[in-house]
Amino acid sequence: MAMDTGLQGKVVIVTGAAAGIGRATALRFAAEGCRVAGWDIDAARGEALVPELHAAGGEGAFDAVNVADASSVTAGLARVLERWGRVDVLVNNAGIVRDGQLVKYKDGQVLGMMTDDQWEAVIAVNLRGVFNCTRAVVPHLIAGGGGVILNASSVVGLYGNFGQTNYVATKAGVIGMTRVWARELGRYRIRVNAVAPGFVATEILAAMPEKVLEGMVARTPIGRMGQPVDIANAYVFLASDAASFVTGAVLSVDGGLVVGT
Repeated sequence: MAMDTGLQGKVVIVTGAAAGIGRATALRFAAEGCRVAGWDIDAARGEALVPELHAAGGEGAFDAVNVADASSVTAGLARVLERWGRVDVLVNNAGIVRDGQLVKYKDGQVLGMMTDDQWEAVIAVNLRGVFNCTRAVVPHLIAGGGGVILNASSVVGLYGNFGQTNYVATKAGVIGMTRVWARELGRYRIRVNAVAPGFVATEILAAMPEKVLEGMVARTPIGRMGQPVDIANAYVFLASDAASFVTGAVLSVDGGLVVGT
């Protein structure tokens, strides 16, 4: 018997929806018959997503929203509520990287440091953005009788990664917020979970040298890179009725990477 996800007609907000995992997630929820609001700062690519959402089997809309800006989030949410009258699922997917060593030191000299701009930019999107969106949406989930919040963490938030002090701090912070919110919001029938992807074949990784990509695959027990739809499938499962007793969890979708580390 096929699994009934219970998602038909649900209103889903997906941040960072213009590309990569966010785009795959928006399309995957549309395929479940959802009404999907894609948020991103890339307006051109975001608008191009809308007909694809309809073609996938759902309804779709795009709003240019900067998750790091609370006023932008408030305005975007108002447009979702005006359009569909409710919110059922929030997928906090938007994220950026600005990699660099904390201190690069060689031959008795400091060659470089992670800058304030690198730190602040990643914190603003990956951590404050999750806070901004969740804080704005939660009152409407409560008023609607419950809902689901899904947060993008990463396997590096679990075990760390060279040259990513800022990124790892945000992804570990997302795990902490997920667990706090699961405790605070469960009484309102709001489930809160995080997904921790491993190495996924997105545009960010496509720019890396082939040797680096081969090393990533070698460290992954299942022997391949993840695809954006692999993460999208996890989000759909966690939002569905099949996961109705799952909250406060961190689901690693990494091909066994953490096990193999």
